[in-house]
Amino acid sequence: QVHLVESGGGSVQTGGSLRLSCVISGATFGTYTGAWFRQAPGKEREFVAAIRKTGHTYYSDSVKDRFTISRDGTKKTLYLQMNNVIPAHAGVYSCAASSGIILSSLRLARQYDFWGQGPQVTVPS
Repeated sequence: QVHLVESGGGSVQTGGSLRLSCVISGATFGTYTGAWFRQAPGKEREFVAAIRKTGHTYYSDSVKDRFTISRDGTKKTLYLQMNNVIPAHAGVYSCAASSGIILSSLRLARQYDFWGQGPQVTVPS
């Protein structure tokens, strides 16, 4: 059974930084694609960033050049470093993992098999 447990959410001022972590257990970490999604109040879940087992990374336009997704195989942890945060970045952030996903489906939440609960990130305006 694969489990994803996130941490690191909280409140951050506009322009500030925050790092989210997601520990993945029960899976061969290096064979999975990991991703972060965000859901703001009243909105649908949206893609934020993904990292494939090759190490290639992908970002939504709204976070490109601000956020960095990375992973540590030793710690079996997926990270999302959030820099220069703005109010539009607020929401519930969920990490997700999939053992088999094609590039064209990377941004689709329904393609991911496993999900964490999601830490809340607030950005007071």
